[in-house]
Amino acid sequence: MLGILGDPAAAEDCAQETFVLAFRAWGRWRPDAPAEAWLHRIAINVAVSHQRKSNLRSIGTILRRLGRPIAGPDPAQVALDRDLTAALRRLSPKLRAALVLRHYHGYNNREIAAAIGTSERTVNKRLRIAAEKMRKLLAHDVNVFPLDASESLSSKGEPTRND
Repeated sequence: MLGILGDPAAAEDCAQETFVLAFRAWGRWRPDAPAEAWLHRIAINVAVSHQRKSNLRSIGTILRRLGRPIAGPDPAQVALDRDLTAALRRLSPKLRAALVLRHYHGYNNREIAAAIGTSERTVNKRLRIAAEKMRKLLAHDVNVFPLDASESLSSKGEPTRND
């Protein structure tokens, strides 16, 4: 067994399994060949099966069968998602629902109003209030999330409005 497998621990395991299989099959043994030859045949079959199973469990075989694992999530994105989730939890359920329906599901105001049973004006107001609260919760620097796309930074780093 050691000569076939090359690993002492695997050879011991296979020898033990060989004797168990031989004991269970002893009633089917015919004296056509010596018992030692029959036992060697069982041992060789067990060793070959063990080698095949260990090859299937090797990392190279697994990679060939399943492919390389995909890369994990970006740690910076995970941190941002954690902050975003924490900030969303601090909003009221009505404001949170409006934000999720708009920015996660992509609904427009009319669709959101129909989904939550309010007017479009109410949806617009909730989205505006939610955006203001999220800005305050996510960034201490207002320049990170400007209130209006027309706002920009002046040369001194202060927000200015281009009218």
